[in-house]
Amino acid sequence: MDDRLHVLLRLDLPQARAWSAEEVVRRWIVLCPPRDRLGKPVVVTAAWITERAKDSVWVEARRLRLTDLGWFMNSLKEPIARRANKDDKCTGAFWEGRFRSVAILDEASLLATCAYIDLNPVAAGIAATPEKSPYTSIKSRVDHCAEQGRLDALLGGPSSGAKADIEQGHWLLPIEDRRNPNGQGLAGTSREGRVPRSVLECADHTG
Repeated sequence: MDDRLHVLLRLDLPQARAWSAEEVVRRWIVLCPPRDRLGKPVVVTAAWITERAKDSVWVEARRLRLTDLGWFMNSLKEPIARRANKDDKCTGAFWEGRFRSVAILDEASLLATCAYIDLNPVAAGIAATPEKSPYTSIKSRVDHCAEQGRLDALLGGPSSGAKADIEQGHWLLPIEDRRNPNGQGLAGTSREGRVPRSVLECADHTG
Protein backbone atom coordinates (compact mmCIF):
# COMPACT_ATOMS: atom_id res chain seq x y z
CA MET A 1 0.00 0.00 0.00
CA ASP A 2 1.07 3.63 -0.36
CA ASP A 3 1.27 4.25 3.37
CA ARG A 4 1.57 0.85 5.06
CA LEU A 5 2.46 -2.80 4.58
CA HIS A 6 1.08 -6.06 5.89
CA VAL A 7 3.14 -9.19 6.50
CA LEU A 8 1.87 -12.59 7.60
CA LEU A 9 4.50 -14.51 9.56
CA ARG A 10 4.82 -17.79 11.39
CA LEU A 11 7.26 -17.82 14.31
CA ASP A 12 8.49 -21.40 14.64
CA LEU A 13 10.56 -21.40 17.83
CA PRO A 14 10.93 -25.21 18.14
CA GLN A 15 12.37 -25.40 14.63
CA ALA A 16 14.80 -22.57 15.32
CA ARG A 17 15.98 -24.21 18.53
CA ALA A 18 16.72 -27.37 16.55
CA TRP A 19 19.07 -25.60 14.11
CA SER A 20 22.71 -26.55 14.45
CA ALA A 21 25.22 -23.80 15.16
CA GLU A 22 26.40 -23.90 11.55
CA GLU A 23 22.82 -23.60 10.31
CA VAL A 24 22.37 -20.47 12.42
CA VAL A 25 25.54 -19.01 10.94
CA ARG A 26 24.44 -19.77 7.39
CA ARG A 27 21.02 -18.22 7.89
CA TRP A 28 22.48 -15.15 9.57
CA ILE A 29 25.03 -14.35 6.88
CA VAL A 30 22.33 -14.50 4.21
CA LEU A 31 20.61 -11.61 5.98
CA CYS A 32 23.74 -9.86 7.20
CA PRO A 33 26.76 -10.61 4.99
CA PRO A 34 29.93 -10.35 7.11
CA ARG A 35 32.38 -7.49 6.67
CA ASP A 36 35.81 -6.80 8.09
CA ARG A 37 36.81 -3.81 10.23
CA LEU A 38 37.24 -1.67 7.13
CA GLY A 39 33.75 -2.48 5.95
CA LYS A 40 34.86 -4.73 3.11
CA PRO A 41 32.95 -7.97 2.40
CA VAL A 42 34.44 -11.08 3.95
CA VAL A 43 34.93 -14.12 1.71
CA VAL A 44 32.83 -16.80 3.37
CA THR A 45 34.22 -20.33 3.22
CA ALA A 46 33.22 -23.58 4.88
CA ALA A 47 36.13 -23.10 7.28
CA TRP A 48 34.92 -19.57 8.12
CA ILE A 49 31.44 -20.89 8.94
CA THR A 50 32.84 -23.71 11.07
CA GLU A 51 35.04 -21.31 13.02
CA ARG A 52 32.21 -18.83 13.60
CA ALA A 53 29.93 -21.67 14.76
CA LYS A 54 32.37 -22.39 17.61
CA ASP A 55 31.42 -19.06 19.27
CA SER A 56 28.38 -20.28 21.20
CA VAL A 57 27.56 -16.86 22.68
CA TRP A 58 27.52 -15.25 19.21
CA VAL A 59 25.49 -18.13 17.77
CA GLU A 60 22.81 -18.05 20.47
CA ALA A 61 22.46 -14.26 20.21
CA ARG A 62 21.86 -14.62 16.45
CA ARG A 63 19.48 -17.53 16.98
CA LEU A 64 17.34 -15.29 19.21
CA ARG A 65 17.37 -12.49 16.65
CA LEU A 66 16.30 -14.86 13.89
CA THR A 67 13.17 -15.72 15.89
CA ASP A 68 12.35 -12.21 17.08
CA LEU A 69 9.42 -10.39 15.44
CA GLY A 70 10.72 -6.95 16.44
CA TRP A 71 14.14 -7.63 14.95
CA PHE A 72 12.52 -8.92 11.74
CA MET A 73 10.41 -5.78 11.38
CA ASN A 74 13.44 -3.56 12.00
CA SER A 75 15.40 -5.45 9.33
CA LEU A 76 12.50 -5.06 6.91
CA LYS A 77 11.80 -1.39 7.58
CA GLU A 78 15.32 0.05 7.75
CA PRO A 79 16.31 -0.60 4.10
CA ILE A 80 12.96 0.77 2.94
CA ALA A 81 13.45 3.92 5.01
CA ARG A 82 17.01 4.42 3.75
CA ARG A 83 15.91 3.95 0.12
CA ALA A 84 12.95 6.30 0.49
CA ASN A 85 15.04 9.02 2.13
CA LYS A 86 17.67 8.67 -0.57
CA ASP A 87 15.05 8.95 -3.32
CA ASP A 88 13.43 11.94 -1.61
CA LYS A 89 16.82 13.50 -0.78
CA CYS A 90 15.88 13.98 2.86
CA THR A 91 16.74 12.68 6.32
CA GLY A 92 14.83 11.80 9.45
CA ALA A 93 12.22 9.24 10.45
CA PHE A 94 10.35 7.62 7.59
CA TRP A 95 7.96 5.36 9.52
CA GLU A 96 5.27 6.82 11.75
CA GLY A 97 5.68 4.26 14.50
CA ARG A 98 7.08 0.84 15.26
CA PHE A 99 4.47 -1.75 14.20
CA ARG A 100 1.30 -3.47 15.34
CA SER A 101 0.89 -7.23 15.56
CA VAL A 102 -2.13 -9.50 15.97
CA ALA A 103 -1.91 -13.15 17.02
CA ILE A 104 -3.78 -15.53 14.70
CA LEU A 105 -4.91 -18.52 16.71
CA ASP A 106 -7.10 -20.63 14.41
CA GLU A 107 -7.72 -21.46 10.77
CA ALA A 108 -10.74 -19.15 10.42
CA SER A 109 -8.68 -16.19 11.63
CA LEU A 110 -5.85 -17.14 9.29
CA LEU A 111 -8.20 -17.24 6.29
CA ALA A 112 -9.75 -13.90 7.25
CA THR A 113 -6.32 -12.31 7.64
CA CYS A 114 -5.08 -13.60 4.29
CA ALA A 115 -8.23 -12.29 2.59
CA TYR A 116 -7.88 -8.92 4.32
CA ILE A 117 -4.26 -8.52 3.22
CA ASP A 118 -4.81 -9.54 -0.40
CA LEU A 119 -8.02 -7.52 -0.77
CA ASN A 120 -6.55 -4.30 0.67
CA PRO A 121 -5.59 -2.86 -2.74
CA VAL A 122 -9.06 -3.68 -4.09
CA ALA A 123 -10.76 -2.03 -1.13
CA ALA A 124 -8.56 1.04 -1.59
CA GLY A 125 -9.42 1.29 -5.28
CA ILE A 126 -5.83 0.64 -6.39
CA ALA A 127 -6.77 -2.51 -8.32
CA ALA A 128 -9.97 -3.90 -9.78
CA THR A 129 -9.27 -7.52 -8.81
CA PRO A 130 -6.89 -9.30 -6.38
CA GLU A 131 -4.82 -10.82 -9.21
CA LYS A 132 -4.10 -7.31 -10.49
CA SER A 133 -3.07 -5.94 -7.09
CA PRO A 134 0.59 -4.87 -7.15
CA TYR A 135 3.02 -6.08 -4.48
CA THR A 136 0.75 -8.82 -3.13
CA SER A 137 1.39 -12.51 -2.69
CA ILE A 138 -1.79 -13.44 -4.52
CA LYS A 139 -0.68 -11.57 -7.65
CA SER A 140 2.74 -13.22 -7.48
CA ARG A 141 1.14 -16.66 -7.24
CA VAL A 142 -1.32 -16.01 -10.09
CA ASP A 143 1.48 -14.66 -12.30
CA HIS A 144 3.56 -17.77 -11.53
CA CYS A 145 0.70 -20.07 -12.58
CA ALA A 146 0.02 -18.00 -15.70
CA GLU A 147 3.67 -18.30 -16.76
CA GLN A 148 3.30 -22.09 -16.54
CA GLY A 149 -0.01 -22.03 -18.43
CA ARG A 150 -1.75 -23.51 -15.41
CA LEU A 151 -4.41 -20.98 -14.46
CA ASP A 152 -7.07 -23.69 -14.86
CA ALA A 153 -5.36 -25.67 -12.13
CA LEU A 154 -5.29 -22.63 -9.86
CA LEU A 155 -9.00 -21.98 -10.40
CA GLY A 156 -9.91 -25.64 -10.00
CA GLY A 157 -11.11 -25.98 -13.56
CA PRO A 158 -11.68 -29.23 -15.45
CA SER A 159 -8.01 -29.59 -16.37
CA SER A 160 -6.74 -29.01 -12.84
CA GLY A 161 -6.14 -32.68 -12.05
CA ALA A 162 -6.02 -34.15 -8.56
CA LYS A 163 -4.09 -31.98 -6.12
CA ALA A 164 -2.02 -30.40 -8.90
CA ASP A 165 1.22 -29.03 -7.48
CA ILE A 166 0.88 -25.69 -9.23
CA GLU A 167 3.28 -23.82 -6.98
CA GLN A 168 6.30 -26.04 -7.46
CA GLY A 169 9.38 -23.85 -7.82
CA HIS A 170 7.68 -20.69 -6.57
CA TRP A 171 9.61 -18.52 -4.15
CA LEU A 172 6.65 -17.91 -1.82
CA LEU A 173 6.31 -20.70 0.74
CA PRO A 174 3.20 -22.11 2.36
CA ILE A 175 2.57 -20.98 5.93
CA GLU A 176 4.34 -24.05 7.31
CA ASP A 177 7.53 -25.47 5.83
CA ARG A 178 7.34 -29.24 6.37
CA ARG A 179 10.49 -30.31 4.55
CA ASN A 180 12.20 -33.34 5.99
CA PRO A 181 15.99 -33.36 6.60
CA ASN A 182 16.85 -34.65 3.12
CA GLY A 183 15.18 -31.64 1.51
CA GLN A 184 12.11 -33.35 0.11
CA GLY A 185 9.03 -31.22 0.33
CA LEU A 186 9.00 -27.55 -0.59
CA ALA A 187 12.41 -27.61 -2.24
CA GLY A 188 12.11 -31.19 -3.43
CA THR A 189 9.32 -33.00 -5.22
CA SER A 190 6.33 -31.25 -3.67
CA ARG A 191 5.33 -28.30 -1.50
CA GLU A 192 3.77 -29.59 1.71
CA GLY A 193 2.43 -26.46 3.35
CA ARG A 194 -0.65 -26.65 5.51
CA VAL A 195 -2.64 -24.24 7.65
CA PRO A 196 -1.19 -24.36 11.17
CA ARG A 197 -3.04 -24.03 14.43
CA SER A 198 -0.10 -22.34 16.09
CA VAL A 199 0.29 -18.62 16.67
CA LEU A 200 1.13 -16.41 13.71
CA GLU A 201 1.82 -12.72 13.62
CA CYS A 202 0.21 -10.24 11.24
CA ALA A 203 2.36 -7.13 11.17
CA ASP A 204 0.68 -3.93 10.05
CA HIS A 205 2.90 -0.87 9.83
CA THR A 206 1.78 2.60 8.91
CA GLY A 207 4.10 5.39 7.81
